[in-house]
Amino acid sequence: MIEINNLTNFRLDKELFTGIAKKVLKGENRETETLSLAFVSKEEIKKLNKKFRKKNKPTDVLSFGLNQENFLGEIVICPEIVKENSLKYGIDFKKEMMRVFAHGILHLLGHDHPDEVEDPRQRRDEKSKKQADMMEEKERSYLSKI
Repeated sequence: MIEINNLTNFRLDKELFTGIAKKVLKGENRETETLSLAFVSKEEIKKLNKKFRKKNKPTDVLSFGLNQENFLGEIVICPEIVKENSLKYGIDFKKEMMRVFAHGILHLLGHDHPDEVEDPRQRRDEKSKKQADMMEEKERSYLSKI
């Protein structure tokens, strides 16, 4: 169901991430799907963000969908950026890590918010706001069951 690769010194609770994946995939009727999760450094996620999104800065999470039978793709998370964001927005680090992972899974499943701006709490238009609100509601719903 989930393969986890930790390329950082971040201590992770594999059962927690496995549980989140199970809840989200079950809630989206995709229980048979598998995915890969990688934790990388700030430098590595910056390279990936530049290469695939043309943004020369680090980010908290990237999702790479693959069109393979029963394999959704890979989610790449930078714990260092998640920690910075949790401090910046006054959010518990563990909760933010869980939210970022659930958010990544939802992206792999096709949920999107195409018109992103720098601060994810601001949206450019009503359609984008509705899509973002729907993703946030799904995140809250799935994570409340953990």
